[in-house]
Amino acid sequence: MSAKYPLATSTWDQAEYDALNRVIASDMFSMGPEVKAYEEEFAAHFGTRFAVMVNSGSSANLLMTAALFYTQNDKLKLQPGDEVIVPAVSWSTTYYPLGQYGLRMKFVDIDAGTLNYDLDALREAVTDKTRAIMVVNLLGNPNDFNAISEIIGDRDIAVIEDNCESMGATFDGKQAGTFGVMGSYSSFFSHHISTMEGGMVVTDDEELYHVMLSLRAHGWTRNLPKENHVTGTKSDDPFYESFRFVLPGYNLRPLEMSGALGREQIRKLPGLIEGRRANGAMVQEHLSNHRLFTIQQEIGQSSWFGFSLVLRPEAGITRPEFVAQLVEKGFECRPIVAGNFARSEVMRFFPHDIHGALPNADYIDENGLFIGNHHYPITEAVEALSGL
Repeated sequence: MSAKYPLATSTWDQAEYDALNRVIASDMFSMGPEVKAYEEEFAAHFGTRFAVMVNSGSSANLLMTAALFYTQNDKLKLQPGDEVIVPAVSWSTTYYPLGQYGLRMKFVDIDAGTLNYDLDALREAVTDKTRAIMVVNLLGNPNDFNAISEIIGDRDIAVIEDNCESMGATFDGKQAGTFGVMGSYSSFFSHHISTMEGGMVVTDDEELYHVMLSLRAHGWTRNLPKENHVTGTKSDDPFYESFRFVLPGYNLRPLEMSGALGREQIRKLPGLIEGRRANGAMVQEHLSNHRLFTIQQEIGQSSWFGFSLVLRPEAGITRPEFVAQLVEKGFECRPIVAGNFARSEVMRFFPHDIHGALPNADYIDENGLFIGNHHYPITEAVEALSGL
C-alpha cells in the first residue's frame, strides 16, 4: 500500500522520457556526449569551473577522498592516519571512503537545532593535527561557512563538502557544495533532481579535476586532456593512451541515460527548489511550536530535502509510538539520515575518535525522524501534522 505522504515522488515529465529515447536512438549507452554536456551545464549552474559526473553520490564522496590522496598539492594531500573531522550524524557513505583510505575520523557533535556542526564543539575539536574537515549539509540545510572558515584560520585544512542532500541550498548567496575544495551532489530518485542513479563532484581546482577524471575511469589517461596535471603531456598515440594506467582508479562512470536525464532536470531545478522552499516556509509557520516535536532551524537558505521532527523531552510519547501515529495518518518516515553514526556497528572496522560527548547526536538518534518534502504544495500534510 502506497503512503499518502511519501518520502519522494517523481519530478519527470515528457522531457525526461524524450531524453531517454534520444539516447536509445543514438545507440550510445556508456559515458559520452550527454554526460559531458550535463557536466558543463551543471558547473555553469552552480558557478564552478569543473564538474565530474559519477554513478552515485556515494561514488562522488569516494572520488573526492581519493583525489586528496593523489593530488600533488602538499597543502591538500592526505595520507593514511591523517585526522579528518566528521559530524556525528550523516549517511554511511559520508564516512566509508574516509575509513577505507585509512584516515582517522574524529566525530564531533551536531547542533540540536540546525542538525549541522555544533560550532563550539567543532572549534574545540580542530587542532594542528587536523588535515581535513568533512562538512555535511544535512537535509537541505547549509552550514555556517563563515564560522567554519574562522575556525580553520590559516591552517592547511582541506574542506570537502558532502552536499548530497542539499542541492540548491545557499549561504550568503553562494551555492552549498562550492565552499570546499570539492563538493559532492546526489541525483538519486529521492533527491532534489533525479537521474535514476547519479552523482557529481564540483571543484575550481584544475589539478583535482584532472585527477578525478582519471580516477573515475580505471585510473587511465584516456579521458585526460593532452596537457594535464597528472601526466604532463599525453602522447598523440590513441592506441597507447587507451590502456595507459597511471592512478589506482575505479569504474565510477555514469550512463549516457543519466547524463541526458540530468540535462532536463537541471533546467527544472530552480522551480523545484522554489516549490520546496515554499513548503519549508509553511512548515516553519505552522509547526515551529508544535507540542510534540521541534523542526530544523534554517541556516542561510535551505533547499529542504525533508523535514526533521525531533520529539520534545516533554512530549510524553516514545518514537515508536510517534512513528505509529504518523504511519496511521499516511506518512512515510525514516530516521534522521543514519542517526549517530559513531554508534554504528560498522565503525569497529575504522580507526576513529570521539571528541567529547555527543549528546545531541545521541538524542537525535533515539528521538528523531524525518518526513518527505516535494516540489508541489504539501498543505494537507502540514495540516495533518498540526492536528497531532
